[in-house]
Amino acid sequence: MIISRTPLRMSFVGGGSDLPSFYRRHGGAVLSTAIDKYIYVNINKKFDGGIRLAYSKTEEVESVGEIEHKLVKACFEMLNVGGGVEITTIADIPSRGTGLGSSSSFTVGLLNAVNAYLGRHVSAEDLGRLSCEIEIDRCGEPIGKQDQYAAAFGGFNLIEFKADDSVLVSPVVLPAGAREEIERRTIVFYTGMTRSASGILKQQSEEVVSDSAKRGALIRMVELAYIMREELQRGHLDSFGDILHDNWNLKRTLTAGVSTSAIDDWYEAGRAAGALGGKILGAGSGGFLMFYAPEERHLAIEQALSDLRRVTFRFDPLGSRIIFYNPTST
Repeated sequence: MIISRTPLRMSFVGGGSDLPSFYRRHGGAVLSTAIDKYIYVNINKKFDGGIRLAYSKTEEVESVGEIEHKLVKACFEMLNVGGGVEITTIADIPSRGTGLGSSSSFTVGLLNAVNAYLGRHVSAEDLGRLSCEIEIDRCGEPIGKQDQYAAAFGGFNLIEFKADDSVLVSPVVLPAGAREEIERRTIVFYTGMTRSASGILKQQSEEVVSDSAKRGALIRMVELAYIMREELQRGHLDSFGDILHDNWNLKRTLTAGVSTSAIDDWYEAGRAAGALGGKILGAGSGGFLMFYAPEERHLAIEQALSDLRRVTFRFDPLGSRIIFYNPTST
């Protein structure tokens, strides 16, 4: 039996610049962190020659070609996995449409677990690259690359997307205690709404290509990712909230699906209660709403958003890991 644990992520600035339609022309950059909410993938040898998958549904099939879960099927085809295996998954957070990169975390964790099952070690860089190949190239998802690399590497990083399709992950080097201070000042609420990121990102990609104003907004969001890194490295922590606010206002202009009237109302209520800035995590239109605010304002923000559920996150320095490895049982 082998178990992988892969973190979800919280993206702060630059989201959307990791789409190939944009970064191949302008380059992209995202500043994000892994968080202490995880997806676990368990792989075990099955007694017979079939394949059993247990996720939100259960599949019992005889061959890889019969698998309905397209990410698992693509992973098995890529790694030449046959039958005789059983895979189960557990998620700390609802696994779809919450803006925390769960699909990519699953793919990274699956690749990590299956490679370990096959007796192979795979680097964080390869986990990020191969999971992008599975989701984008093999499965045709109209998504970007940030989630895969955030899940594979973990930590608090600037992730850059180059025109030649290469990706550079650079840890943000902060003054002593700054990361913990940012973590304490971050407050997150679950909106109770989920949505398909693929649909929003596909629409955004098309509109950014054809609309110069939207393209200019995304170029500015990339600039803000670099500015945020510089401000944090200098210890200017209040700038974090101001840049989040600027980024959110720009992100809302990219496509109509990013926000809703309810989200706008919640955001304004949070700001009125003392938040310096914030955003919807992920593509938009649902999931988790995060704010950056002095700790003494958190209670007022929580009261202003009393119809939402507050969820506590901590930042995680580690990416996808094999946390249980017993190859003799396989």
